[in-house]
Amino acid sequence: MGNVTRRAVLQAAVGAAAAPWNLVGASVFAADRAEEDRAEEDRAEEDPAEEDPAEEDPAEEDRAEEDRAEEDRAEEDIERSFKAVECQGAYPKHLQGICTNDRDAIYWCFTTDLVKTDLSGQVLRHVPVANHHGDLCFHEGKLYVAVNLGKFNQPAGQADSWVYVYCADTLRELARHRTPELVHGAGGVACREGRFVVVGGLPEGVDENYAYEYNGDFAFRKRHVLASGYTRLGIQTAAWSGGFWWFGCYGDPSTLLKADASFRMAGRYAFACSLGIAGLPDGRFLVARGSCAQNTGCVGRIVPAVADAKSGLRIVSSD
Repeated sequence: MGNVTRRAVLQAAVGAAAAPWNLVGASVFAADRAEEDRAEEDRAEEDPAEEDPAEEDPAEEDRAEEDRAEEDRAEEDIERSFKAVECQGAYPKHLQGICTNDRDAIYWCFTTDLVKTDLSGQVLRHVPVANHHGDLCFHEGKLYVAVNLGKFNQPAGQADSWVYVYCADTLRELARHRTPELVHGAGGVACREGRFVVVGGLPEGVDENYAYEYNGDFAFRKRHVLASGYTRLGIQTAAWSGGFWWFGCYGDPSTLLKADASFRMAGRYAFACSLGIAGLPDGRFLVARGSCAQNTGCVGRIVPAVADAKSGLRIVSSD
């Protein structure tokens, strides 16, 4: 038998031998494919394809727009509701500072009395506190008050400086933080983005002021130097608003210091806010005024103000 004939016979034999396996393989493949198709159908029944989202209801859109407009009006009403008001009552010592919760309450510190009022000045809460509680600020439901239990404006070593923390709702004391870096007495505090700046007294003749920065846990971070020139008894009140630090100082006339975020001086003005200053969400300010009488005690009030290029701040009507 020739090579070609022998090769053909062998190929035929191999093909005949493989034929049953090819048939089995085809059958198995067909069975697998059918099983996959059934599984796909089962999945389709269990998890039907998502239908195209229905078009939004125009009425629903209108209602959502009305809700947003109502929220905006409510916020504007709150901002406008901060007007010139007097704090109800009279207290043994003079007003040291004010702040708000930007919503429905004003907080007043009268040295030995911490007071919470509504926006009309009616007292909601009142607690006696240690002498000397100074300026204060509001942050995340809490009040932070600069406190000095020692002497002010004396050489280092005679002050006993703290920041006390109170619940803004109940005025219950929550914590006390030592601030020994304020060696001349802690007098004011303000908050920016969760960090606190504490200011205070100075001996006579010092030609600059200092702002002491703390983190949210009152770990000391840095002492900032303000090239402010001399201010009587240092700085009394502090606020962060509109991208600037604002500091109220005693003097004749009273002095307002303005500094940028890095504590570089941006202005010094003859404007009185040493009894309290607070920024509002709408860009206005509240500035405190107060007086004391021997027989009746000390009273306080707030008046609205706006930033002014010439005078630093300017009192405006709240009508």
